[in-house]
Amino acid sequence: MRRLAKALTYALPPLLALAALLVAWELYVDWRDISIIVVPPPSAIVERFFDDPGYFWEQAWYTLYEATLGLIVGSLLAIGLAVVMSHSQTAERTVMPLALSMKMMPLVAIGPVLVIAMGFGTEPKVAMAALLCFFPTLVNAITGFRDVNIGALEFMRSINASRWQVFWKLRWPSALPFLFAALKVTYPLALTGAVVAEWFVGNRGLGLVIYRANLKLDTPTLFAAIAVLAITGIAIYGIISALERRVLFWHESVRNTQ
Repeated sequence: MRRLAKALTYALPPLLALAALLVAWELYVDWRDISIIVVPPPSAIVERFFDDPGYFWEQAWYTLYEATLGLIVGSLLAIGLAVVMSHSQTAERTVMPLALSMKMMPLVAIGPVLVIAMGFGTEPKVAMAALLCFFPTLVNAITGFRDVNIGALEFMRSINASRWQVFWKLRWPSALPFLFAALKVTYPLALTGAVVAEWFVGNRGLGLVIYRANLKLDTPTLFAAIAVLAITGIAIYGIISALERRVLFWHESVRNTQ
């Protein structure tokens, strides 16, 4: 009962705010007599979703699959480089400008290039998601690997701990809060990257649903796909937060929220 009450405490305010927003949206569209082609009322969006909910969730699964692969690829590459860069300022000065330049490239410019280089399969969508995940993970990982307790670091050096032991016993635990913070940002970014890539290539996914609905002026379908994408992102954020509380139960950032 205590957990249920706590869950309701967290969930009730945003649910009430969402309900108020949807009611205001419905009333405003009806009051101004806005065409469904311009802005559909929430009732039309809900009706379109429940006409074929399996279709939307199937497309969401494809997008989530591509985004997850991109997240894994981008995060592993970023963490690997962060390990090197956190121990070498020369490596950081060499790699960071290149990573920053990749971050500044617009998505609409990257998409066609990835399609030309990788073809029309899953690869360009995974690559797009990986590119979006790479820089935030890299910055957070470098910060986390360097944000160690000086006293603990000096103690491990005094007992002649190897670099691997220092990394595994000290630097990695210190970086976990930063990596979880990065994951909360990069997973939704990976979904965005996969959706944008689906505009350029592919025969499935929420991005393609949004693109086709936009061409047909089918705004209820368009908004329903966006709503499914938003729900997916919120669910992922909640799962990551729950996992963070399980893994980092010892960290003050988690203890202060309990």
